[in-house]
Amino acid sequence: MTLMLRTDGLAKQFTLHLQGGIKLPVLEGVDLDVHAGECVALSGPSGAGKSTLLRALFGNYRADGGRIWVRHRGSMVDLAAASPRVVLAIRQQTLGYVSQFLRVVPRVPSLQIVAEASPAPDAEARARDLLRRLNIPARLHALPPATFSGGEQQRVNLARGFISGHPILLLDEPTASLDAANAKIVVGMIRDAKARGAAVVGIFHDTDVRDAVADRLHEVRPRQDAA
Repeated sequence: MTLMLRTDGLAKQFTLHLQGGIKLPVLEGVDLDVHAGECVALSGPSGAGKSTLLRALFGNYRADGGRIWVRHRGSMVDLAAASPRVVLAIRQQTLGYVSQFLRVVPRVPSLQIVAEASPAPDAEARARDLLRRLNIPARLHALPPATFSGGEQQRVNLARGFISGHPILLLDEPTASLDAANAKIVVGMIRDAKARGAAVVGIFHDTDVRDAVADRLHEVRPRQDAA
């Protein structure tokens, strides 16, 4: 299998400036390999750093040590050392991220929010199909998601994250606000992504969803010491 994502000795700490500059280490020495067509589920107790790891993999958190290798345009690129321009290109073309919450410009229709995440000429048609698959009826496509329930907003967020077919997908609790029927639809979407060769890294607190999509677990262990 093709290696798509690798971390070597990844480390991340936070500095608490309002508490005398105390340094809070969260991640240290994280080694992770993810290959095309597989899903790796991050496991570990709450507060262990799973979401921090996912955000570091996307470049939202700058790594304090180690490397984050991403297969981009056929070559392995170190995201931890990449320029902002390269990070942006990787996000646009290679690395997709679905957070728990939808953060978009207010008053923009849901269909547009999803379609604008894809450069494809048929992006609007793809967006419409994805929204329908996720049980967002056509009558809601012209409405801004701020008027929707939490579960509907999460489904719009999922459509936005899946529309471009990124080679690598990072999923942060993608079914947290969904009922069983819609969670099953998301399971199908993740399986479809794996079938086309996507590498998936996710946090799944729903064990049924995790068991249905994950090929293996990667344990994230909490760091208890601070200096």
